[in-house]
Amino acid sequence: MPSGTPIKPRRATHLPLSASLQLAWRNVLRHKGRTATTVAAVTFGVAALVLSQGFVEDLYIQLAEAIIHSQTGHLQLAKEGYFVHGAHQPDKYLVADPEGDKRRFASLPEVADVMARLSFSGLLSNGRADYAILGEGIEPDKEAALGTVLKISAGRRLAESDRYGAFIGHGVAQALKLKPGDRAILVANTSGGAMNTLDLDVVGVFQTVSKEYDNRAIKIPLAAAQELLSTKGANTLVVSLKKTADTDRIANLLQERTVWRDQEVKTWRELNDFYPKTVQLYDRLFGGLQLIILLMVLLSVINAVNMTVSERIGEFGTVRALGNRGVHVMQMVMVESALMGFGGGVLGLVLGLSLAYVISIIGIPMPPPPNADVGYMAHIQISVLGAIGAFLIGFLATILAALLPALKVGRMPIAEALRQSA
Repeated sequence: MPSGTPIKPRRATHLPLSASLQLAWRNVLRHKGRTATTVAAVTFGVAALVLSQGFVEDLYIQLAEAIIHSQTGHLQLAKEGYFVHGAHQPDKYLVADPEGDKRRFASLPEVADVMARLSFSGLLSNGRADYAILGEGIEPDKEAALGTVLKISAGRRLAESDRYGAFIGHGVAQALKLKPGDRAILVANTSGGAMNTLDLDVVGVFQTVSKEYDNRAIKIPLAAAQELLSTKGANTLVVSLKKTADTDRIANLLQERTVWRDQEVKTWRELNDFYPKTVQLYDRLFGGLQLIILLMVLLSVINAVNMTVSERIGEFGTVRALGNRGVHVMQMVMVESALMGFGGGVLGLVLGLSLAYVISIIGIPMPPPPNADVGYMAHIQISVLGAIGAFLIGFLATILAALLPALKVGRMPIAEALRQSA
């Protein structure tokens, strides 16, 4: 054949998918070094995605439960307008029949308990200095069952026997240098506008997830708060549910039952702008982290596939010379990459889930979130959708990484490919 005469391929043959899979599997096993590099990149990438997603999911769950079980409960009911204007005039937004509402709402099977709270503002004095506070009259035993995440930094919780006990926030205790056993004087205006005082015994100091809340909060028994304000009412009914997942459904149900009574229902999310802001912050941080992991996987796989394809150009030229079309060569490269991506994804899931289990047993000590004083022990929460998503990202990244090298070798002239094998 004269030099420079183009090589004419034989009549094209069809390469069945089963044959492509069999051939791709052999090639994957034949190039063990390159295969191991590609599979390892996908494996560690998928495992990192599983762990990062599980870490963020645990953060959101723990933060939500901390807010619910230290401050707001799952739901709160109040007279319409209280959540907007009630902080300044709580005496004008009293629940008409708190005991009757508590019995009606507690009858729902999803409800664990219902408790009344009476809000007030005033001055707390240690005899030497005054400090502005935001107080709540509470039902001690019910609040103790709800506040399972509340951290007691000194002393103990309020009890039903503490007629004039005070459970104060960490910031209040620091500002007035109060500790359990000390006495304090609470001054507030009654519902009629007169000034009233209570002598209180500090029984404990608490911390929640909100530093701002702890800097002003004080809790006293509901009966003492009603005596202080000269009222028998309550501002809010706090509903504790058996499952947090039922929050929105029960909120809608309660809203339907209370709309005719000029009341409104708020969920814990609506009562805490701190939570969505924190979620937004961590979404951005870990979204960037996941993007970096994805790019690392993609670049690692692209590099490995490019090297593999470059070493096998002569082999692909021979395949083309035997009568196979360029699309068949592309199919071969893509199927090989898909096999490696699938294997790496499965190994990544196994590695990620195993590490998640071990880490969840040990726990990760974490510093306090923004605007908080209390740290927490992090774990890894695994969701089925998150695990499937991590697998698909690793698998699809491998296929995308092979796309350009496959197109390049599939379009390369046969003669040029054979010359590179010489």
